[in-house]
Amino acid sequence: MLLKKGLQVKIISGKDKGKTGEILEINRKLNKIKIKSVNMIKRHTKPTKENKGGIISKESFIHQSNVKNIDLKKTEKKTTGKK
Repeated sequence: MLLKKGLQVKIISGKDKGKTGEILEINRKLNKIKIKSVNMIKRHTKPTKENKGGIISKESFIHQSNVKNIDLKKTEKKTTGKK
């Protein structure tokens, strides 16, 4: 399956089944992708000079076999043939 950053995909299995989102990051070595506002995890961070710290929600990776590409061009019906 051809996946690129910025494409719209739909989750077909897992806890976020049925959700759609945009691809943010791709890890081709592990065959995993990160999708906007899907598979959210809580991360506890210590305060540093740059950031305050606390509990941060962020996206985690999901395996690419659990997603389906949503191609808007394919949803249009083609009418070819004899009338």
